[in-house]
Amino acid sequence: MTRVPRWLLRHRITVEPYLGTSAYGKQYGPAVADVPALVAETVKTVRNAEGREVISTAQIIAEPDLACPAESRITLPDGRRTTAISVAHHTAPGLPVPASTEVMCE
Repeated sequence: MTRVPRWLLRHRITVEPYLGTSAYGKQYGPAVADVPALVAETVKTVRNAEGREVISTAQIIAEPDLACPAESRITLPDGRRTTAISVAHHTAPGLPVPASTEVMCE
């Protein structure tokens, strides 16, 4: 299986993976900086984990092994902080298309 070519991932983002909720609120893992990605800041309607329609203001394409569960905090290339709404891992075994991870952000 091929991976999305790194030379296409022109932007750099920072990801703080969501670990869950504790008595003190949401918990995040250590920030992973300089993650290669392709960021498109466009407004789209998407569905969140509960199935409700919400607005995504940024979409990210990254390498297939990106550790970024829904609700992770992400810092975009322009410095804006956002939250992952949904994460999709795209694979197509046997087809000549690259594997990637797509993240829809608030």
